[in-house]
Amino acid sequence: MNYEENKQRLLQMRADILRRVTAIERDLKREKGPLPADFAEQGVELENDEVLTALDDAGRRELTLIHTALKRIEDGEYGICDSCEADISAPRLKAVPFAVHCIDCAERLHSS
Repeated sequence: MNYEENKQRLLQMRADILRRVTAIERDLKREKGPLPADFAEQGVELENDEVLTALDDAGRRELTLIHTALKRIEDGEYGICDSCEADISAPRLKAVPFAVHCIDCAERLHSS
């Protein structure tokens, strides 16, 4: 398996997510300007903030997963299931490069 290719994908994913999270933070801090004076428009903006906050949270969770995967590559543990210590298949790592469980263990964990 080509771990270097997966590492590069993870680094690119991290860079993309960091850009997105930074843009979301700017939007939430209203760096482009304060809330509009119109009450209805404020309501829409505040609803958008809820969506942005959810996207920010999801991005930060994904950054944590990516960081963990990069650390696992560095430590020589990448591609080994955390649960059963079997190899995680190359197709699974290609689809989910930050996977820490083989497909069997992942299915077992998600069905519980």
